Formats: sequence, C-alpha cells, structure tokens
Amino acid sequence: MKPPHKAEIAELEPFQGLGIEQIVVVGDQAQAAVAFGELERAGRVGFDTESKPTFFKGQKSEGPHVLQFSTIEKAYIFLAHIEETHSVIIELLRATHITKIGFGLGGDLHQISNRFGLRPESIVDLDRSFKKLGYRNAVGARSAIAILFNQKLLKSKSVTTSNWASKQLSERQLVYAANDAYAAIMVFHALENQSSPDGAAEGAAGT
Repeated sequence: MKPPHKAEIAELEPFQGLGIEQIVVVGDQAQAAVAFGELERAGRVGFDTESKPTFFKGQKSEGPHVLQFSTIEKAYIFLAHIEETHSVIIELLRATHITKIGFGLGGDLHQISNRFGLRPESIVDLDRSFKKLGYRNAVGARSAIAILFNQKLLKSKSVTTSNWASKQLSERQLVYAANDAYAAIMVFHALENQSSPDGAAEGAAGT
C-alpha cells in the first residue's frame, strides 16, 4: 500500500487539533512537576521535538530546542533553554512507564542523545506500525491523519523552518509543535481501536 498523494490530502477537510488554550508552555520547575504528573497519569503520550534549522553543509544542530508531549486533551511544551526544567525532561525521557509515541523519531533520538546524554526509553515510532499494516513507504503525521481520519494536518513550511531556539515562541510555533505530538497520540489510539490485541499498534509498543 502507498500513502495518499499530497494532492489528495490537500482536498481534505482540516484536522481539528489542539488550540492555544490547550497548550502549556512549561516555564519553571514547579510547572514541570505538574506536567510530569499529568503525563504520567496518561501513560501513553504523543511526542516530538523541534530544532532550529541548519542551513550550511557541515553545520551541527544544537537541538532539540523544543520537546513536546501531548495527551488527548493537552500538550506540554518544554523549552530546552530553561535549564531548571531539564531534570523533569530527563525523567520523562527515561521513564519506562510513560510510552512516548511519534513519527520518524530517529533524528530526534540522536539529537536528544547528543544534548542530554541519554537514549529515551519506551519509544514507539508509528512508522513501524504502518509498515506492519503493509505501507512500503514511510508514513508521516500528515499521511497518517489522512488515512485514519480522512482529514489534513495543516503544516506551514515557514513555521517548520522557523527559529525554534527563540526564547519566546510565537503562537503559530506553539500550535504547530503541540499538534505534531497530538497527532501522534490520536493516530496511536485510532490504530489501537481498529486492531486486535496482536495488531499493529500493540506490536509497535515494544519498539
């Protein structure tokens, strides 16, 4: 099977993601502790990172600059320049009882290893779930939302390539980052609901 073409996705109705009122920017250690509790209660959360783009050959990224975790109700945005939240970021990444679910996380994990000196535990890469369903090519968030919800996930290239190292992200950046993670948890639940206990989503949890 092949994912839908870009032109097909463009014709779909927009995916209703999280609004700015459902997004929490974690600004200090106390807020980080509250976020950890909420994510721990959820148990399985959408996950992604954002990094300031590199523009020159050989230029090394200093990301991730943003780490986002989402339940089905709320997203938490951690900014890597806020050092007092690092202990909670590391705890989240190391937590084996909190499953972090995302798309094409190879690059994200490499950058996390470089910046935080660890390899995150309990990671589910949804690309593997779609491969088990018979999709030969990589399925990203936009294609997955189109396949499962018959909707298009709105992604702006200008936001994708914006300065994620900024000390204060714009509302557009926050909504973009939050919905990358939110799309992942919604796709995971949709796959789980349509599969048997031995189905693709269940099988991916061990990756």
